[in-house]
Amino acid sequence: MANKNLKLTSVKIADRLFEDFKISSIKHKFNLQKLVNRSVHLYLNDEEYRKKIHNHTDLVISGSL
Repeated sequence: MANKNLKLTSVKIADRLFEDFKISSIKHKFNLQKLVNRSVHLYLNDEEYRKKIHNHTDLVISGSL
């Protein structure tokens, strides 16, 4: 993707989740940008994935999770 096709955004993520993700991402050579792009694509194109995300309630750290 060319930079002109990218949207810069910022989000807040729970500290513990981000720390765990950083460790996992190094181990699996997978970064947050890849995760977000692939997750948004699946969210838009896969009804089962969208339902799974909407129904995931294990995170109770804040109202935005």
